[in-house]
Amino acid sequence: MTVQTLAETNATVPEQPIFELIEVEQVFEVPKPGRSLFSRETVGLRALDGVRLNIRKGTSLAVVGESGSGKSTLLRVLLGLDRPSGGRALYNSKPILEGRATGIDFARDVAMVYQDARGSLDPRMTIGALIAEPLRHFNIVSREEEASRVARLLDRVGLPADAAERYPSGLSGGQVRRVAIARALASEPTVLVADEAVSGLDVSTQAQLLTLLQSLQRDMGLTLIFITHDLGVASFLCEEIAIMYLGRIVETGPTDAVLNAPSHPYSAALRAAAPQFFEPLSEPLSGEIPSPLNLPEGCRFSTRCPSAQNDCRLKDPQLGKLSLQRAVACLHPLALK
Repeated sequence: MTVQTLAETNATVPEQPIFELIEVEQVFEVPKPGRSLFSRETVGLRALDGVRLNIRKGTSLAVVGESGSGKSTLLRVLLGLDRPSGGRALYNSKPILEGRATGIDFARDVAMVYQDARGSLDPRMTIGALIAEPLRHFNIVSREEEASRVARLLDRVGLPADAAERYPSGLSGGQVRRVAIARALASEPTVLVADEAVSGLDVSTQAQLLTLLQSLQRDMGLTLIFITHDLGVASFLCEEIAIMYLGRIVETGPTDAVLNAPSHPYSAALRAAAPQFFEPLSEPLSGEIPSPLNLPEGCRFSTRCPSAQNDCRLKDPQLGKLSLQRAVACLHPLALK
């Protein structure tokens, strides 16, 4: 009989994910289509439908999908802003809402960079005061040390120390994003969540901010969750990717592996639609995204899938392991053909 050492035993135990979503659902009651003006009938809209996702500590994950795929709803559940209608949403093995309600640890550990960075900053406060606010809230440094800590944070995101005396209205779009990142870092988080943090900026500024986020994630050991619709951004910034379609995650895995050899037809369609230099734009996917109030029978992508088969219209595929690192929700994965 072989006796395992403690190190060998620990090596066989999978690392506990920092975030874990287990069959998470989010249903919103909306007015029933075609109702009369005075009717109060409602119907449930499934913004999230059985989402399963593990996020490992220290990794970088891109959540990708078209508008209406459920990315923003997923984000609100991860941040503990919304209670899911069903399933379990965990942070360090504890319910996210419980952790958010019982102390400041979650609020300090999980920082957010909003898509509308300028709108997230009080225009009446100086940049220095905005960055100092979380320092005071979480009692991170004394008042005497605030100015030097603010200066270090500004330097960390590539802004001069005198930016502390300016107001958001006097900064460019790229500078405002840097301030939002510095403010998020002020609480000394372990998780940084960014929602379309580089959208709407010119290519050069996007590249600078992505390089900054990449270096911060690496140097500080942050867990980075990046919400985007841009596959190029996902490929550059994140080690792992989760692709969403109509409230479900349909494929996960290492970013390069998924984008170079997609297993789900929807992932392949997104990859084909990504613009390439010196290449003509590809034809868009045929058909329209079904209404979440009237999902098709079987696979929800079957009405647009170029390789759908008869069983695809009858059976609803669940996310399952394709390999050690990859999972896909498809009855006929492309990688197996």
